[in-house]
Amino acid sequence: MKKITEQLKIIKKGTSEIINQKDLESRLKSSKKLIIKAGLDPTMPDMHLGHTVVLNKLRQFQDLGHEVVFLIGDYTACIGDPSGRDVTRPSVDIKTIKKNTKIYKKEIFKILNKDKTRVELNSKWLNKLSANDLINLASSQTVARMLERDDFEKRYKSNQPISIHEFLYPLLQAYDSVELKSDVELGGTDQKFNLLLGRKLQESNKQKPQICITMPILEGLDGVRKMSKSYNNYISISEEPADMFGKLMSISDELMWKYFDLLSFKSETDISKLKDLCASDKLNPRDVKIDLSLEIVERFHTKKIAIKCKENFLKRFQKKELTDDLKEISVKVGKKSGLNIISLLVDKSKILSSTSEARRLINQNAIKINQNPISSLEYDCSNYKQFILSVGKKRVFKITLK
Repeated sequence: MKKITEQLKIIKKGTSEIINQKDLESRLKSSKKLIIKAGLDPTMPDMHLGHTVVLNKLRQFQDLGHEVVFLIGDYTACIGDPSGRDVTRPSVDIKTIKKNTKIYKKEIFKILNKDKTRVELNSKWLNKLSANDLINLASSQTVARMLERDDFEKRYKSNQPISIHEFLYPLLQAYDSVELKSDVELGGTDQKFNLLLGRKLQESNKQKPQICITMPILEGLDGVRKMSKSYNNYISISEEPADMFGKLMSISDELMWKYFDLLSFKSETDISKLKDLCASDKLNPRDVKIDLSLEIVERFHTKKIAIKCKENFLKRFQKKELTDDLKEISVKVGKKSGLNIISLLVDKSKILSSTSEARRLINQNAIKINQNPISSLEYDCSNYKQFILSVGKKRVFKITLK
């Protein structure tokens, strides 16, 4: 293993908070392999770049020689994590959870070393809890304590309903730490309450309390809300390479630096140099964004594919050439009803997440069909059988109407 100072430097890079660092240093000095836990509920069919902020840190612990546990919350997914939510999450059916769990078991090894990763499902122990066990678990915390959590507090003060089962979620996540005897748990800043509860539950079970390491939340393509499939502002790690490249190129120059800080494997020194060069107009932010897009696409595909994506992107947006890698979308159209441009963008293709976003882009002349700007909100697309749809400056699709 590396020296303690070297390990700490790697571990601390990009983190928001470590609770508590002295305890972490003490355990690192023991030279024993620490059990490092990070979990993800299989509520969605694929992982996105926002998830990788935590998972990359998990990989760093793995490379430092520690025991890594990737926990799939197939049981807790039935409840739904209330973190960062202003309403109760809709429930996910068992069939979907099982299907997503199979996907996660494969996708995780795009980031972690398969031979050195322990994958666990929390249904393994949570399914065994009796009614008495759940009552005892619930009795370990008070309602007042649960309402200290930001999202619960906000909902309570604004008279938004909080279901009783939502209180169980952080308790069950905390119980996972007891079962795994974790030394360290990783999570986003929105998970802090859950992670701290794990410490308390471990203490009450006469275990050493885990160190909690929180990572910043990555904003999605809109630059406003956290990356989430629910908001349609995400980049899946299984995204087609051309789509992944194009989506990364679509983020703002300002947001690009956060993506560098949280997703790039470049050193802090190298990133700082790039920022300085852009600030002094010695380097075009677009070229830096291309480098970032290359790095991320190569990570989840190959270097050869990443370079091809770059070449096609430049042909499309600098030379105005159409390339053979455009994403094709087939849309069914009613014989009599036609197809409104907003309906195409939001309802049929799911390219955009809201009608307000579609209206804004149309008003900015940022929506084009065959390179011609669409200015009418009521534009009927059904006059075409096939056409090229441009959305903003960086996203282009081949649309086929059926």
